Amino acid sequence: MSFDPNASGTPTPPGWYPDGTGSQRYWDGTQWTEHLAPGAPQHGGMQPYGGGGDDTTFATLVHILALFTSFIGPLIIYLVKGEESPFVKHHAAEALNFGITVFIAYAVSAVLMIVLIGFVLLPLVAIWGIVMPIMAALAANKGEWYRYPLTLRLVPGGR
Repeated sequence: MSFDPNASGTPTPPGWYPDGTGSQRYWDGTQWTEHLAPGAPQHGGMQPYGGGGDDTTFATLVHILALFTSFIGPLIIYLVKGEESPFVKHHAAEALNFGITVFIAYAVSAVLMIVLIGFVLLPLVAIWGIVMPIMAALAANKGEWYRYPLTLRLVPGGR
């Protein structure tokens, strides 16, 4: 431990003190004990913004699945992992809402092909439907709480 409560030269009474590593540890009056304060971090590692480990993996996966399965993949992750992690639920809800929005945009484009504007709109929707999930997957992989722009928010759970 790098921090010494007795460094000032006067005896420090026993109690909970920061130990120099970011944890609250018990000082018995002469030395540190192995007792950590309740709720004290057990390690000094940095946590990503949103979740860590499996959370960022599932959040990234949900956006990649959205590329290939529209809203079906995000719906499955939303139902299976949504209650376990707010970070995964947020990303699953965002991907699900985006998939529904893209589906509606494709339907509108198909109808508008009657008046020819759909032929212009359809490729734009296709590009939008590919680029945005890639951007969202990259953000989720960094642990960021990403929100799709221009998306209907029909499914709750987004932040």
